[in-house]
Amino acid sequence: MVEPVQQFDVISMGRIGVDLHPHRPGVPGPRHGSSGRFLGGPAADVAVTAARLGRSTAVITRTGADSFGAYLHQTLTESGVDNRWVTRTAASATPVAGAPDLEIHTDELDYFAIRAARIFWITGTGLSAEPSRSATLAALKCRDRAATTVLELDWRPAPGGDPARTDPDEPRPHYARAPRQAYAEARPHHAEALRHAYAEALRHATVAVGDLDACEIATGVRAPHACAEALLAAGVELAVVKRGAQGVLAVHRDGTTADVPSAPVAAADGAGDGFGGALCHGLLSGWELERTVRHALTAGTPLDGALR
Repeated sequence: MVEPVQQFDVISMGRIGVDLHPHRPGVPGPRHGSSGRFLGGPAADVAVTAARLGRSTAVITRTGADSFGAYLHQTLTESGVDNRWVTRTAASATPVAGAPDLEIHTDELDYFAIRAARIFWITGTGLSAEPSRSATLAALKCRDRAATTVLELDWRPAPGGDPARTDPDEPRPHYARAPRQAYAEARPHHAEALRHAYAEALRHATVAVGDLDACEIATGVRAPHACAEALLAAGVELAVVKRGAQGVLAVHRDGTTADVPSAPVAAADGAGDGFGGALCHGLLSGWELERTVRHALTAGTPLDGALR
């Protein structure tokens, strides 16, 4: 007898990592010494935020077989996120602010669970190299635009190997250059291949989310409304363009538009931001577009401060 597939509210696929932040006196939360390590990365941010908002969530990614990887597994579980598809890769170490998610293979994916999820959120970083590029596209294709399929337009190449780094528990340097800078530094043929991969991925997504740099990489235009229109033309139903201090522009194919300015927020210790997970919560709740975007912006502060 075939066991029924567990349906998650949100499954995210992509990069997770360890964020290191200095401790600031007066900020709540468990801290030891002058700095702390926190769960981070876009896939983790989405799953953790949605879980804290009462949603059932899981992550598909890879970690190194080291103490940082063990920390990520433990913290996901403590945050209420199912980590059954977070597997260790002995060949790679877990860098600070990133994980070896580019080693996800097509034959390792649970396609039944991916298709059953109410929201499947996948990050564009997976398109930057094989075998993850094939796995990312295979996951999107298996959804067949079912329910809500979100492509986060985020691309940052993995850090190169460091021959001087011999301790597997030693953090790697922070690799996270801005997507636009990293894209500009890529070889022309690689950059063109990435543009084609984005176009293919957008054909299988129903929602696209990205900041102006990432939207420009994907569409070739930078003005917010032009980005939104280009993403809709590429096939999605909803385009969400994050404009930093200027707020968020969201445009639906039915003509509904939400142009929401950012609200001042207090800085906080901790990892990641809650925008994506809160956006998922609003979409699952069936809220109108402007309410959903406002809610996501409110939660789009560092997780440790916004949701404790």
